[in-house]
Amino acid sequence: MAMAEALSLPPRVTDRAFRRLEEIGARVFRVAVEGGGCSGFQYDLRLEEETAADDLVIEKGGIRVAIDPVSLPFLSGAVIDFREELIGSRFVIDNPNATASCGCGTSFSI
Repeated sequence: MAMAEALSLPPRVTDRAFRRLEEIGARVFRVAVEGGGCSGFQYDLRLEEETAADDLVIEKGGIRVAIDPVSLPFLSGAVIDFREELIGSRFVIDNPNATASCGCGTSFSI
């Protein structure tokens, strides 16, 4: 897929991520992008009770993933997933807009 196509696509949430959110009893999982981190931007992942009126909401089985309008362009075409590895389990974001990221996986640059 060309970069221009990825920039116009909404983020996608995997079934594995939705299953994990269901397991932990999440109602709303907020994915945001903030300035900071060792690479310039960082992800802010948190559980909330409600979405905002201007959020993009991706819903499955009553579980909602919310992305605010400021963060949305940074997450265009991204895949939000949950991975279990030897070193631990975590939510990860595969972001086609990121040109570099740090080892922790929560910081990136564009």
